[in-house]
Amino acid sequence: MAELIVALDVQTREEAVAKVKAIGDGVGFYKIGLELYTAEGPDVVKAVKDLGKKVFLDLKFHDIPRTVERAVRSGGKLGVDLMTIHSVGGAAMIRAAADAAAEFGASAPKILAVTVLTSMDEQDLRDVGIAGRTPAEQVAAMAKFAVGNGADGLVCSPKEVGSLSKSLAAGTLFVTPGVRPAGSAVGDQKRVATPADAVRDGATHLVVGRPILAADDPVAAAAAILAEMAS
Repeated sequence: MAELIVALDVQTREEAVAKVKAIGDGVGFYKIGLELYTAEGPDVVKAVKDLGKKVFLDLKFHDIPRTVERAVRSGGKLGVDLMTIHSVGGAAMIRAAADAAAEFGASAPKILAVTVLTSMDEQDLRDVGIAGRTPAEQVAAMAKFAVGNGADGLVCSPKEVGSLSKSLAAGTLFVTPGVRPAGSAVGDQKRVATPADAVRDGATHLVVGRPILAADDPVAAAAAILAEMAS
């Protein structure tokens, strides 16, 4: 069954710990992204791990292979479970990340490649010099490239996960942000789907932030999403 990852889109370690404790046993996986990690550093990862939770460290590494290799190794030492890199960093960078992760054996973090950010549409691609491709076409090309060079999976829009899950090898992870329960606001995401749609199409992990964190009852909100995923 697909796993729910709650995005800790907060500003402090104290807020993060409070949110994790408030949601309780219903959710076992949390995302720590740039905002929180930049504010609090490795300590916030350790704090969430100390609560018995899994951590998706979403920093989207994009640098020379040696730097990314060392960054992945540092993440592995923190015990993170998932980490992100940008697929446009090239084959050598992706392989360096995968090799560094493999050093941790059975506890190795899984390396996820980011293809096209879920906030981007076709006009955004043209703005950065990628003309003649839709987001779906660009995602498909970069996904094949990343997995072919050692990435364990992908961060991709739920709008693309259906086609990718059919075209890539079994066991590939598909982590989908841009998931919104039916009737909720889409925020800054442009390519969204409901939890049930994403799971039906092959997502292995769903990332949800505001619909849970901003809910009057986060426990109930998380439970409702889990129930929809199971349906």
